[in-house]
Amino acid sequence: MSRAGQIIRSYIWWTYPRGGFHFDVMVTLILAFIFLAPIWINFKDKPLEPKIHQQDVIVTTDQHGGFIYQVNAAAVGSPRQEREVLEALNQVIEPIAGEVRITRYEPVIDRDGRVSAYRVWVQR
Repeated sequence: MSRAGQIIRSYIWWTYPRGGFHFDVMVTLILAFIFLAPIWINFKDKPLEPKIHQQDVIVTTDQHGGFIYQVNAAAVGSPRQEREVLEALNQVIEPIAGEVRITRYEPVIDRDGRVSAYRVWVQR
C-alpha cells in the first residue's frame, strides 16, 4: 500500500496519537465540516418564523375571571367579512391561549378613525 493510502487508512481508523500533526489535521477537518457545511448543504433545520411578535397581543382579565385579548390590527390583516375576521383572530390567539372559542370581539378605533386593534373575549 502506498504512503498516501496508509495515511488515509490511519485517518479513517483514527490511529494517530493526540497532539500530533495528523491528529490536528483530522480535528481541523471535522471542525471545518461542522462550521462550513451549513453554508453549502441545506439541512432544512431552520426554525419556523413566528406569525406575530409577542407585543402584538395584550392579555387582560375581565371582571368574571375570563380573559380579554387585544390583538394588533396589523396581525389580523384587512379581512372583508366577519367570518374572515374571526378566523384571523383565532389564528393569532390560538398559539397563545390554546384551543378557545371566540365569544365576541370589538374593534378598537384610533384617533384617525382606523381600526388599530381588536378586543377579543374567549371561552375555553
